[in-house]
Amino acid sequence: MFLKMLPVSLQKYIKMSRRQRKHEMQMTLWYMPFYYILLSIFFVVVTLLLDIVFQIEQYTFEFFRINAEITRMLVSTLIGGILTLSAFTLNSLLVVLTTFSGQFSPRMLLNFVADRRTQHALGIFNGNFVYVLLVFLFIGNTRHEFFVAVPIVTIFLAFTSSVTFIYFINHATTWMQVHNITDTMKHSSEKIINQTLRKDLEQYRTEEPGDLMEAKRSKAQPIGAIKSGYIQLVDYRKMIEEARKDDIIIQFHAQVGDYILKNNKLISYWGPGAENIDEAKYCKMIIIDYKETELQDIQMGMHKLGEIAIKSLGNNDPKTATNTIHQMAELMLTVEDYITFTPYLMDNDEQVRVILLSESFESYIYRGFGFIRHYARDNHLIITELVDSIAMVAESIDSSKHQMLWEFACNTIDHIETEVIYQLDKTFLLEALERLSKVTGNKLDYYSIHRRFYPID
Repeated sequence: MFLKMLPVSLQKYIKMSRRQRKHEMQMTLWYMPFYYILLSIFFVVVTLLLDIVFQIEQYTFEFFRINAEITRMLVSTLIGGILTLSAFTLNSLLVVLTTFSGQFSPRMLLNFVADRRTQHALGIFNGNFVYVLLVFLFIGNTRHEFFVAVPIVTIFLAFTSSVTFIYFINHATTWMQVHNITDTMKHSSEKIINQTLRKDLEQYRTEEPGDLMEAKRSKAQPIGAIKSGYIQLVDYRKMIEEARKDDIIIQFHAQVGDYILKNNKLISYWGPGAENIDEAKYCKMIIIDYKETELQDIQMGMHKLGEIAIKSLGNNDPKTATNTIHQMAELMLTVEDYITFTPYLMDNDEQVRVILLSESFESYIYRGFGFIRHYARDNHLIITELVDSIAMVAESIDSSKHQMLWEFACNTIDHIETEVIYQLDKTFLLEALERLSKVTGNKLDYYSIHRRFYPID
């Protein structure tokens, strides 16, 4: 009953899982300022107690005692000053957000809003303003003649606001620089891999499927999605434990990040305990909602990086696209180091309990570089940089992935028209491809591509 009385914007947070709620709250602007406002209220109580109740002016030097009238004038003046700084800061924030929407990707807005430095700066402004406002209300009609704590703290907060203003302007201009944007996004994706995917999945993965209860698989029971939307989060740990208790195997027919319609086949299950299964229990372990999130979806982070490169190509900014390709290449190393490409998740008894959709390193190559390659088209400089980055990736990863990288690069080269490419572009492109061929052991295939660019009459 109480839940229905709350605004819809608050109801959604209560309905979320704890992990999702924490993520969503950190992506909003009011999260950090709320704590600063609480802290400012605490300071109001402390300073008023020191001045009015404990009367600390009796125990301090006369230099620190300030007349009540001067204190009121100081506080009232700083109310307008801090409010002006806050308004100017918010105006700067809006300019940054507007610039990002037009020049880069709208998805970048979330990254700037969620940045800790952005939230701390806004929190300081809001907290300081609330402090001077509340203090002004309480000392307005007091008969107390001298104040010590209130003016000292007020002057300190005004100084803090002025320094924060300079800090925020510097933060906004620094954050907008392309190399900082791409590096931040790369680290965000790496954090998902290291802290989320690794903890959620890697400890349960196994390359040996073992007993999959094939005799009962033909009687697998499907479960449809309870609503339409994106698959945002799956509680794999709880699902594996419940599947062990029920003695069943669960197979996914969609993965995190996929869009699914209501009643579409989401999972199926089979096994000795399949007859008495509470299907709703497993549905609650899979969170589906109207938007994509990065909690368990590394591919979304790759899309955001790719969008920056694509926008840069449209704005005739090859340097930004090149920087993004380099960050994407580094992200590929993290994918290769920390993700085991097997769909089987086992319990503590080494019995497979969950089967995911099969993924390969090749799918991540496509997600990372495929969209950039498509929009680069006849931009031979970017294609050359792309092939060179793939060669660097090949030098740093296991040889089992080399053929995938070579085939992706060859497929990219196949769509270049040899008659319209400049001579130096052709030279540098073939040098990058030759470097890749040496690393991947495809020297003979390189010669056939070389002859296509330089046919023998």
